[in-house]
Amino acid sequence: MRAAVLREPGSPLQVENVELDDPHAGEVRVRVEAAGVCHTELHYMSGDIPCPLPIVLGHEGCGIVEEIGAGVDAVAVGDRVAFTWRPRCGFCEFCITGRPVMCIYGRVQARSGGLMDGTSRLRRGTEQLHHFLGVSCFAEQAVVSQRAVVRVPDDVPPAVAAVAGCAVITGLGAVVNVAGQVAGSPLLVIGAGGVGLSAVMGATLVGADPVVVVDVAADKLALARQLGATHTVDASALDAAGVVAAVQDLTGGGAEVAVDAVGAPQTLRQAFSALRPGGTAIAVGLASVDATAAVPINELVQQQKRLVGSLYGSANPPVDLPRILSLYSSGRLPLDALLGGRHSLDEVGEAYRALGSGATGRAVVIPTEVTAG
Repeated sequence: MRAAVLREPGSPLQVENVELDDPHAGEVRVRVEAAGVCHTELHYMSGDIPCPLPIVLGHEGCGIVEEIGAGVDAVAVGDRVAFTWRPRCGFCEFCITGRPVMCIYGRVQARSGGLMDGTSRLRRGTEQLHHFLGVSCFAEQAVVSQRAVVRVPDDVPPAVAAVAGCAVITGLGAVVNVAGQVAGSPLLVIGAGGVGLSAVMGATLVGADPVVVVDVAADKLALARQLGATHTVDASALDAAGVVAAVQDLTGGGAEVAVDAVGAPQTLRQAFSALRPGGTAIAVGLASVDATAAVPINELVQQQKRLVGSLYGSANPPVDLPRILSLYSSGRLPLDALLGGRHSLDEVGEAYRALGSGATGRAVVIPTEVTAG
């Protein structure tokens, strides 16, 4: 099969012919229909976050189950499924205490470049290739744990299901699972990429008001307004203090909740500074492994502000993802508007160049399509 391989940090992705072993017990083989172009890969592609190499990238996707290993009972051949890059084993400390997004097997997969047993199903001849976050869906097929897939209803398009499995559950989950009761309260989102826009949809869904979005791109701010933002702030024309002042003015003294969907030290500080006393800043975006952000201690204490992290929307994917897809099917989550460009597997490098240049909407790769000519 064909797959997009990263061999060295800073080098372009190479679409290569690779071998995919049959699924082991508890695993499934999926024909990939769509894979989302997520900013997370850029951190690994640049070397800001290390990973085992060479590796087949892609962690946000959807496809059809074509083969199941022994003992698989979660899905059947022919099911459409969305990938989840944090498995839920069901028996580790985090799973049994209601924090499945922190399942110990997520770390096993990330560090080993393998599946839940730490071994890979990917190779090229005698060369072992690694899985990315237990998925690797920038490929025509993927073998994953049955704990890393969730069934998708037939009426949900593959591209929508793909982005729902990462961008949407991350951004919407940060609001629904972490922010608490925000109906009628001001909510700020910094960054109008796929995750930030999903947070906007989550804020609209739960009745936050006003919903303020900050970004440097006019087209992204326009899309944010389409998806429910009541106010937008163009940060390209303001310094950090100006952004905070604008948000405070629009929210009557500061946001009750601020979601940083960028993951830069300056945006996290802006999110914290833009809070009203007692407010909560939620860090969602990733940065390089050595990135830090300074928080003023007295402001933290005297104004009783909170700063919390949220991985993967602090979600329970087998429960939360079906709910998200049901809301889409009922017309309450306009996920189609979130989609951006459509690319073949051969164009995956182009898709990431566009993302790095600020492309609007969540682009998707369709692995079975080929470049014309």
